[in-house]
Amino acid sequence: MDYGMLLLGVVLLVAVVGLASSSTDRKLGRVDRRLARVERKLDAIAERLGVSTEEPELAEVTALLRQGKKIQAIKAYRDRTGADLREARDAVERLT
Repeated sequence: MDYGMLLLGVVLLVAVVGLASSSTDRKLGRVDRRLARVERKLDAIAERLGVSTEEPELAEVTALLRQGKKIQAIKAYRDRTGADLREARDAVERLT
């Protein structure tokens, strides 16, 4: 009987964690969409005002890519821009 209660407790714990994870994913998806809208608006405002946004110097990143050192290029991009891993990977992919 004790094993049955333990198993039931584990199943309930897994279910609660699964539901919480799903809820968190939905919230992050909404935040990502909202952030994308805000970024588009800011880009439009900057363009309308004639404000140019300079890209960071990426000579080191492009040099590493030419040498075939993609992982080091991603790390260098992150160091230069403060981007997270996903953003840096996507940006380096665009440079290739």
